[in-house]
Amino acid sequence: MKNSLAERIAEYVREAGGRTFYVGGFVRDKLLGIDNKDVDIEVHGIEPQALFNILEMIGEPLTFGKSFGVFALKGEDIDIAMPRRERATGTGHRDFDVEVDPYIGTREAARRRDFTVNSMMEDVLTGELVDHFGGRRDLDEGVIRHIDPETFIEDPLRVLRGAQFAARFSFTIAPDTIGLCRGIDLSTLSKERVEEELKKAFLKADRPSIFFESLRTMDQLDVWFPELKQTIGLEQDPIFHPEGDVWTHTMEVIDRAAAFRDRVSDPYSFMLLALTHDLGKIVTTEEKNGRIHAYEHEEKGMPLVEAFVGRLTNEKDIKDYVFNMVPLHMRPNVLAYSKPVMKSTNRMFDAAAAPADLIWFAEADKPVVSGKDAFSGDKEFLLERLRLYEDTMAKPYVMGRDLIEAGLDPGEDFGEILAYAHKLRLAGIEKESALKQALTYARKMRKSNSKKGL
Repeated sequence: MKNSLAERIAEYVREAGGRTFYVGGFVRDKLLGIDNKDVDIEVHGIEPQALFNILEMIGEPLTFGKSFGVFALKGEDIDIAMPRRERATGTGHRDFDVEVDPYIGTREAARRRDFTVNSMMEDVLTGELVDHFGGRRDLDEGVIRHIDPETFIEDPLRVLRGAQFAARFSFTIAPDTIGLCRGIDLSTLSKERVEEELKKAFLKADRPSIFFESLRTMDQLDVWFPELKQTIGLEQDPIFHPEGDVWTHTMEVIDRAAAFRDRVSDPYSFMLLALTHDLGKIVTTEEKNGRIHAYEHEEKGMPLVEAFVGRLTNEKDIKDYVFNMVPLHMRPNVLAYSKPVMKSTNRMFDAAAAPADLIWFAEADKPVVSGKDAFSGDKEFLLERLRLYEDTMAKPYVMGRDLIEAGLDPGEDFGEILAYAHKLRLAGIEKESALKQALTYARKMRKSNSKKGL
């Protein structure tokens, strides 16, 4: 896995007396056999102005603060950096003084990175692997290990990055690294940086649960995922949930949900739905007559869901998706069990922000059960009902202009009349008949309101 643009830059750098390396995730993923289009190179042994001059010969250089020694080329997908020293000036992820030092050497340049598997460098021209901290060994053994204990704790984001890498690659985190992570304060991180790591775990890992299990082991759930922590040890009815507590169930659901990411409309929002769907059990779980229940948890838990998601993102589309889908999450399996008339499933799909996603979530959440009262989890039934719903919604239906053309004057009650017409549509009533029924409904309602003086 090489890059022709990187090689061209490296040739010029060599002529100027320097050396160019692939660094970071590009090297790691190459050794893992994973395609990575994010090319990062680091240039040693020449001054920043000399590098800028080289880049000018190739294209249009872009700089991101000359003091940071970070460059790019306009229109090209490559990040170009120079080695630098960093000194913590505070407790936040960005609280660092940065000093470019082209002559620091590969060992010191690699030392500032977070984990050994990310510290490896590969000479762009010769292919020589430079590995000062045993990254190749840890990569082969599947271990996430910090490099320098003194500098590691200066950046709190590394706690989440460690958990994220463990999830993405199904690696374990070294015990010493876990110990360091336990003592790091995550409260100074921005929600944007936290969400960035969460997205990578959700969208790139086959088992996103490893991200949260790692944070649990580090005792790092309190600041950003406190509601999730409250599900640990929260018991469920063993008939429907023999797997154990709500935490265990949630971890299993997000891992199963990951298998459906390529089928849903919004994979990240879908995974947040999977993560938060049972938070309501925190406030509704109780024991009655020897059985554990969490009645109406899908509705009563919404304040917890809203707080949880709001802590992680400002994106309205994401919030709208999750806040709409969580209250609906029980309905697919309930209806698949009862096999009601089409109107019931039509109403469910019509209420959903993403009707098809609701079915795939039901598959992820499908109880592993024993006993005659178990939900069927009949996916084929739900998919057939979705097809019928889509057929229904594709047919002509009553609109406002139809009511007006039929002689009904617009008024404040028009919304209510159209809502009634929509119910008829969901019931499968053809447009002509639905229009007649809607007009009859409107006239009766207006007559009744007139008598009441409304």
